[in-house]
Amino acid sequence: MSDDLFTMPDDMDGTFEDRRDAGRVLARLLERYRGRPDVVVLGLPRGGVPVAYEVATALGAPLDVFLVRKLGVPGREELAMGAIASGGVIVLNEDIVGRLGISQWAIRAAAAREGQELVRREDVYRQGRPALDLDGRTVIVVDDGLATGASMRAALQALRRHRPARTVVAVPTAPDSVHRDFAHLADELVCAVTPPYFTAVGQSYRDFTQTTDGEVRSLLRSAARSRPATTG
Repeated sequence: MSDDLFTMPDDMDGTFEDRRDAGRVLARLLERYRGRPDVVVLGLPRGGVPVAYEVATALGAPLDVFLVRKLGVPGREELAMGAIASGGVIVLNEDIVGRLGISQWAIRAAAAREGQELVRREDVYRQGRPALDLDGRTVIVVDDGLATGASMRAALQALRRHRPARTVVAVPTAPDSVHRDFAHLADELVCAVTPPYFTAVGQSYRDFTQTTDGEVRSLLRSAARSRPATTG
């Protein structure tokens, strides 16, 4: 990974008003990509899409979604044991799987369930619009923050199949350890805030209300109207 950027603009206190505000801050850190015809911005639904919308708008780049679903620990679904991305790519948190003794059957069952949800969301979000062509492009992958990083790791591994020229992970907030965790997965990492005592992504937001499917559809429609998508 090269050109990593961990910085907070001088005029903010480390807390974002909401995801749209976080996207505007993040866009300022990605200014060097503005107006480049090879750049594509991908948001990880659902919470990453409002952030990505602001980034894509500021950079003048097309916006799309890249579908990733967390694989929750059975009975403790809020705890991620891994993630599944479009194309069936599964990334596991081996530490959690081993420590909790999660069976392969439970993993397969969760992957099958979340895989069905990926297909549903693909249809709901794109509404017939084809996915953007990522071959040879600079792809900026945006989420509203990184905690375990399972969803982003799954997305990056799945993206390799699309042969992008360069991958950039861009998030408003993450723990310091994210640099080590993603050094071998992306070409660049841009993160606005790394709280000294990171506990959850939501701690960096005043309003961390869950993003709805309707909001995701609306933002993608708006982006498609303002800038015709380049498709493959």
